Amino acid sequence: MRLVALLGLFAALVVAAPAASAPRTPHARVLLGVLGEPNRFQQQTGQRSAVVHSFIGWHQPSTIPKLLGQLGPLPMIAIKTGGSVSPLDIAQGRGDAFLLALNAALAGFGQRVYVRPLPEMNGHWNEYCAFEKDGSSRGARYSTAAFRKAFARIALIARGGSAGDLNPKLRKLGGPAIGGDLPRTQARLVWNPQGYGAPDIPANAANAYYPGDAYVDVVANDLYDQGFKAAWDANDALYASHPRKPFAIGEWGLWGIDDPAYVERMATFVRSHPRVELLAYFSRRPGSIWDLASKPRSRAAYRRAISPLGR
Repeated sequence: MRLVALLGLFAALVVAAPAASAPRTPHARVLLGVLGEPNRFQQQTGQRSAVVHSFIGWHQPSTIPKLLGQLGPLPMIAIKTGGSVSPLDIAQGRGDAFLLALNAALAGFGQRVYVRPLPEMNGHWNEYCAFEKDGSSRGARYSTAAFRKAFARIALIARGGSAGDLNPKLRKLGGPAIGGDLPRTQARLVWNPQGYGAPDIPANAANAYYPGDAYVDVVANDLYDQGFKAAWDANDALYASHPRKPFAIGEWGLWGIDDPAYVERMATFVRSHPRVELLAYFSRRPGSIWDLASKPRSRAAYRRAISPLGR
């Protein structure tokens, strides 16, 4: 999310992708979601949210089962570290207590969950980004190489499997093995950068953080409207760069403005890009700068153009 760090707020058959410009088939259904109170959001927009989104910190493993229950039947949980571990720590197994708790909670939940680890990793405001705002490196513990291995380890442990299957993969990544079998889960791993890096330098480009297709179920972007501008070109480039992966907008919203054209363009994007699986509006709490209550024209556009996409 550009400009502001929000600590604590905060899966697939491989087929040839249709052309990006192909229209969505009439019966294709997009999962619509919200970060915020879904009943209130339905009153505002008419949207029946299939996905409810929330954030959890690395220091909160014991709260995962309760959170999944609150967000069900189809949760999306974004995971931030809060600075308690670095990407290299995770890659080398020093974050496994959280990951094992995550696996157990996902298995106990017993249904599909979108798991969105370390989102907006190419934004300097996030503690796991490889770069400072001025473009200087944060060092090996936060490098893009460390991030790729960390994400892969998160994906393997979150999904679960036998030790005989998992351990060779974990060792190949350069990390330690696990002690025994892990229950298999229905985790759907969402890799979610921003289209443009901040800082916007080649080494901090979104795909510098991509761990590989084996560890990603859905590619996502966050696309906010700030000052009546949204990075649609970067969004299109990210969509095009992973033609065999479903796509999502993990977060989108109006940054303190009322801009129905942005909402309408988002609907056009979804209709014209058939790999879009999920679209989750970032509303947060009542009165937030993203809350549609204070945006009557955008709220009407949402009800008219976005909500029908999920029906």
